[in-house]
Amino acid sequence: MRLAASVDGLAVLDAAGKGRFPASLYLEGPDEAVKTAFLAEFRRAWAAAVPDAPVAHILRPGENDVDEILSAYQGISMFASRELTFVMGVEQMTRSEKNIAALAEGIARPAGESCIVLIESMGDSYRKTLDPLRGAVAARWDAQPLDRRTLLLWGTRRLAAMGFTAEAGALDSLCDACEAETLAFFNELSKLPALSADGKHVLKSEVETLTRPIVGSGVPEYLAAVAQGKPGLAAQRLGRLLAAGETEGGLMFLLGNLVAGALGTWSVHRDLAAVLGRRRDARSLGRALDAVYRAEAAWKGGRADSVAALEQATREVAGN
Repeated sequence: MRLAASVDGLAVLDAAGKGRFPASLYLEGPDEAVKTAFLAEFRRAWAAAVPDAPVAHILRPGENDVDEILSAYQGISMFASRELTFVMGVEQMTRSEKNIAALAEGIARPAGESCIVLIESMGDSYRKTLDPLRGAVAARWDAQPLDRRTLLLWGTRRLAAMGFTAEAGALDSLCDACEAETLAFFNELSKLPALSADGKHVLKSEVETLTRPIVGSGVPEYLAAVAQGKPGLAAQRLGRLLAAGETEGGLMFLLGNLVAGALGTWSVHRDLAAVLGRRRDARSLGRALDAVYRAEAAWKGGRADSVAALEQATREVAGN
């Protein structure tokens, strides 16, 4: 079976930044941190290009059948002509080759200018039964671990998306501190804007004030309160973390990563993501992830205070 052309993740994001999106994209590979970073940037680009439908539909096989997935992708709304749909954990479809074939057939017949992204979680081996989906999409990207040069390119792009530039050598210093480990690099990268003295540039000396990336001892307790559905306790622990010097950007990332993990993708805190996943169903988790995205967009768009936005997102994820 012939598979869709393989593309470069950064090239896809470059095109998305100019308002050009593939009709369908298959996202696979072992580096879950890179997938998370890609999806965040892809969604931001979509929100900027399609303001009448900025929020992605987040669906999951097992919770949503093939008809629901295709309806989200192919349905034309009178309010929005383009929709973005993320299908998380497509590997769950391996139990039914009939459903795989039906979804592949539908995806091969796009309607309008909507975009669907099929996300396959990391696996121990290649899932050949999913080849019909890999062949039906317009493009596919294999998220492999990034080498140092490519990691720096991703870092430069992500900073630019946040409205910042980095002094020569600044991101190299961050990469050294993270030992070129993807997750740590992206996590620490989100903290850099808070260190900028002028709100536009990140200096090498500012980067060097960061200690070696470690999760603060109080962060798991905060996320546990969120996962267990205790919004009051979560808000209290959030306040203590911020007072202790944790950054809003780093905590927002971990909050979104927790919800994404509950939906089946990779998570820093897998056990806590599982707790959240047992407490809330996929549709509810989709709304929670959208709440995190909206809070982050409001904060970075200057429409809300960063602490207030993080507190609101915390309460929405910790709620039901």
